[in-house]
Amino acid sequence: MADRAAVEKILDQAAAEGRSSLTAPEGRAVCEAYGIPTPAERLATTAAEAVAHADAIGLPVVLKIVSPDILHKTEAGGVLVGLKDAEAVKAGFVKILENAKAYDADARILGVQVQQMLTEGQEVIIGSVTDPTFGKIVAFGLGGVLVEVLKDVTFRLAPTSTEEALSMVDGIQAAEILRGVRGAAPVDRDALAAVITGLGQLVTDFPQLSEVDLNPVLATAAGATAADVRILVDPDAAKVPPRFTQEEILAAMNRIMKPVAVAVIGASAEAGKIGHSVLKNLVDGGYAGEIHPVNPKAAEILGRKAYPSIADVPGDVDVAVFAIPAKFVPAALEEAGKKGVAGAILIPSGFGETGNTALQDEVVAIARKHGVRILGPNIYGYYYTPENLSATFCTPYDVKGGVALTSQSGGIGMAILGFSRSAKMGVSAIVGVGNKADIDEDDLLTFFEHDDHTELIAMHLEDLKDGRAFAETAKRVSKRKPVVVLKAGRTSQGAKAASSHTGALAGNDKVYDDILRQSGVVRAPGLNDMLEYARGIPLLPAPKGENVVIITGAGGSGVLLSDACVDNGLNLMEIPPDLDTAFRKFIPPFGAAGNPVDITGGEPPSTYRNTIALGLEDDRIHALILGYWHTIVTPPMVFAELVSEVVEEYRAKGIHKPVVASLSGDVEVEEASDHLYAHGVVAYPYTTEKPVAVLGAKYRWARAAGLL
Repeated sequence: MADRAAVEKILDQAAAEGRSSLTAPEGRAVCEAYGIPTPAERLATTAAEAVAHADAIGLPVVLKIVSPDILHKTEAGGVLVGLKDAEAVKAGFVKILENAKAYDADARILGVQVQQMLTEGQEVIIGSVTDPTFGKIVAFGLGGVLVEVLKDVTFRLAPTSTEEALSMVDGIQAAEILRGVRGAAPVDRDALAAVITGLGQLVTDFPQLSEVDLNPVLATAAGATAADVRILVDPDAAKVPPRFTQEEILAAMNRIMKPVAVAVIGASAEAGKIGHSVLKNLVDGGYAGEIHPVNPKAAEILGRKAYPSIADVPGDVDVAVFAIPAKFVPAALEEAGKKGVAGAILIPSGFGETGNTALQDEVVAIARKHGVRILGPNIYGYYYTPENLSATFCTPYDVKGGVALTSQSGGIGMAILGFSRSAKMGVSAIVGVGNKADIDEDDLLTFFEHDDHTELIAMHLEDLKDGRAFAETAKRVSKRKPVVVLKAGRTSQGAKAASSHTGALAGNDKVYDDILRQSGVVRAPGLNDMLEYARGIPLLPAPKGENVVIITGAGGSGVLLSDACVDNGLNLMEIPPDLDTAFRKFIPPFGAAGNPVDITGGEPPSTYRNTIALGLEDDRIHALILGYWHTIVTPPMVFAELVSEVVEEYRAKGIHKPVVASLSGDVEVEEASDHLYAHGVVAYPYTTEKPVAVLGAKYRWARAAGLL
């Protein structure tokens, strides 16, 4: 059990003295209060005391300066190691004090820490930092100088479960070192996990601990000990962003996505104006609710009665779409707020994205005062196809389906719209979030989680306003529905200079990568990947196991497909003898059963049919990857039709396995791929990587959702 009272007493003392860091003895006491082992140590104020403490602890020892004003002890010459006898300890005590005074003549010196010297163990770093996006996170990696050279480190939200802590220990690239190499004993993984979980709970209980560095932690077969402890304190680190409850989010989002009445502020009769396009799209898109143009200079627009102000609109209004210059938004929003609208859709630019944060803050304050939620500003609007709602200046979209897409960028939004049309991908929603002055991905995830029309959520984002809220929501949502994220800005320009090893490592994309994975999110490396995942994942049945088998008519494709499986974390099944024999009944003697199953290129359609049927029928095989190449014996459309037929035949028997296909050949393979996709087989021409990547994304989601 953690001794919270002991930590509170230490932090109260530091706060009373106006200190932003804890001394080494205080740090050790804090660690001990949370079950984090540290070496034996005592504080000496004289050389004689240092010698006596060294004798009691046992030589050799380490000496460290203890001063609230000297954070970087090594730089100050305040650390001496390997002192083996009393004379060395006595001389070392004097030397450390001299070094400290030379480093900072005004530094308060509390004494010298005499610490047991640990001579064995693998150095690792375990730390915590207050991330500006995710709040309290914990880090684990190789310690000492290696952590900054290799940056082999992994992150999780604090607090962590034991399972998550063990995944951190196993998740670094150098994990093999910890398992024991060249005869070395493996370290105690459970002891390391206990330190990680203890630290995560510490910073959760005391969020004013802005940074905690345990570096190095010495890990052995018998345990793990924090040899050096460094703790920074900052009351601001305990602040959390204001948040809405799930009930509040759903109440507002349901009115925004399913409005009974929409007003267009700045509606125009002039073609080419944004206010004209928005109004026209609402009318032409088939939205059945009330549509109210607001324009003080018009009596009627597009056959609809126009009103000088939203205040003059009869009845309730759920959504107001703003198509007016930014400078006029505050006054109009004040009127909309008094009208009781739930959502203000701010299309205009000229706010925070141009540096005009004061105007954006003013608009948010007005919205908060009236309980209005803001989407935007600086957006293209939004679509919600179940309501035939096209509240946007882009063209209406009418292919309904289960994919919800969001983007932070208008340009990316246009790419999403174009791809959806081209691929005939059914969508439930397309939403622009722009500056995210208010509504962000967390709000949208909460709505789509409860939306019966949405099966998958795909999001393009450049940042997260409240990363912890997003991660917690995504973790909940992804148990039921896949969440795909394209995080822009994944290349690091170099982490900011920070005051600790943990801090220096935390400012890069690895934090996003690890925490999104922890939350069950499927991360897409690029825009086309996000869109193809969104299109393909809902089409594929959830796999019931990890065994993947490749059936190919081309040896070269088989090699590339195998590489793609490794790249996407898929497990190529080791074919047992009886299954090998079964496959060989259908392939020529010069083929190869193994995995890939190479049926060779000159085989008739029946060979494809029989081997695919066997792969679907055998319970030990959980997913199939098909590699086809164009031959006159089995032309592309013949292949596509037979695959569709055999897959449908086994679905009718209740056998649902993910099947993806790579087609190589002349242009006919394009039509064949389209045919397969239309019949539930994710297929692509001219690529071995893309179908396997979609299958890999499906597997990542299934694992995160606990289906495997």
